[in-house]
Amino acid sequence: MSCVATESRSGQPSISYSITVRLELPAGGSAISMLTSCVEEAGGIVTALDVTASGHDKLRIDVTCAASDTAHADRIVDALRSIEGVAVHKVSDRTFLMHLGGTIEMASKHPIRNRDDLSMVYTPGVARVCEAIVANPEDARRLTVKRNSVAVVTDGSAVLGLGNIGPAAALPVMEGKAALFKRFAGIDAWPLCLDTQDPDLIVEIVRAVSPGFAGINLEDISAPRCFEIEARLREILDIPVFHDDQHGTAIVVLAALTNALRVVGKQLSAVRIVMSGAGAAGTAILRLLLEAGAQDVVVADVEGVVYRERPGLHESLFALAEATNKKGLTGTMHDAIVDADVFIGVSAPNVIDGDDVARMAEGSIVFALANPVPEIDPGVARRHAAVVATGRSDYPNQINNVLAFPGVFRGLLDASANQIDDTLLVAAAEAIAGAVTADELNANYIIPSVFHADVHTAVATAVRTAAEAHKSAASAHA
Repeated sequence: MSCVATESRSGQPSISYSITVRLELPAGGSAISMLTSCVEEAGGIVTALDVTASGHDKLRIDVTCAASDTAHADRIVDALRSIEGVAVHKVSDRTFLMHLGGTIEMASKHPIRNRDDLSMVYTPGVARVCEAIVANPEDARRLTVKRNSVAVVTDGSAVLGLGNIGPAAALPVMEGKAALFKRFAGIDAWPLCLDTQDPDLIVEIVRAVSPGFAGINLEDISAPRCFEIEARLREILDIPVFHDDQHGTAIVVLAALTNALRVVGKQLSAVRIVMSGAGAAGTAILRLLLEAGAQDVVVADVEGVVYRERPGLHESLFALAEATNKKGLTGTMHDAIVDADVFIGVSAPNVIDGDDVARMAEGSIVFALANPVPEIDPGVARRHAAVVATGRSDYPNQINNVLAFPGVFRGLLDASANQIDDTLLVAAAEAIAGAVTADELNANYIIPSVFHADVHTAVATAVRTAAEAHKSAASAHA
């Protein structure tokens, strides 16, 4: 009895490609003992093995295992099928099973058990609440879901690393975002996937639906349109507007860099930072680093180092060029990275290599955040850099926006905030960084887990305090 397994895969097994295979096999013999070794020989990892039915002659067993991609999962199933006496009955992709029917739902906060309940939740009693809001519009926050609701708005133009896949295909991501809002901050979030990529129309649609929400989270809208859309909505709405791909990323990068600098004993104001990427995330990271006290930052894009006199410099980069590269460096990113203390990549796979990192300053920090393939292989970067972070969950120090946006919005909603300024974002970053204690801090733990018991509450408290201070200052100057 043997297992035919051919291992040919490009990545490590991941729970994202988890499958459950239902098998039937003889109750006696050695087939059951071969299941785990067969999966492992095929390059997978068994995470569960459950006997779901047993008889005198046959066993039914569900084998759950992680693969590296869909093709790899198929090879694992073929390997199991090759075991003598084993019959494969059903294969379930656990990720797709989780998304069947969607990942979120609406639920009533009060049971509707009888006519009295119905009369208060709906007609005729609800009319009294409507009239109260007519008399005092501010009561909408107190008497409706508005006080705790956020719209997650996308046009599907820049979804994850998938690109412009449209609103319908973006919906699973927006559902996931809404689920995270609820899980980590108790916020009711609603996906709004818009079938238009016209900035004027997006702004008008969001304006029109805004009365039902206390905040707007823009998601996966491509640059440079995202900048215009956010700016215009902030101008016309009386509720906070937050583009997570920009500001959520920036918050977590600043938090991680704060602690990475603590590890290597350097100060933000004294280090030289080289950034790869001048899109939505890169621009927001730069803005927040400068707000937090960074003095020496050089940005590079596909055309090389950004500087004021660069031929053909796109007008969207004029402000960035004015704020950075005070020494007037030119050339490529490979030139700029020499003797740099920090590299932050939010761009594309494999744009630097080990030789580049080796030419950085002593105690260098590398944040390679492109997903799923980073700017440099983390293992290669670790040969030379003191601290390495990525956007991936299978390496230490994951830069994950989930650390920021739930707590940010919790704080904004609790403060009844109507605007967001950079001091709130810095406060959020400081709260995330502070969740890692001095005893815990090391090169492989500069950022807390998204499941850290206190981090989301800490972010919410910091943002609420900063938002209330901002409101008080604005009132004093009014």
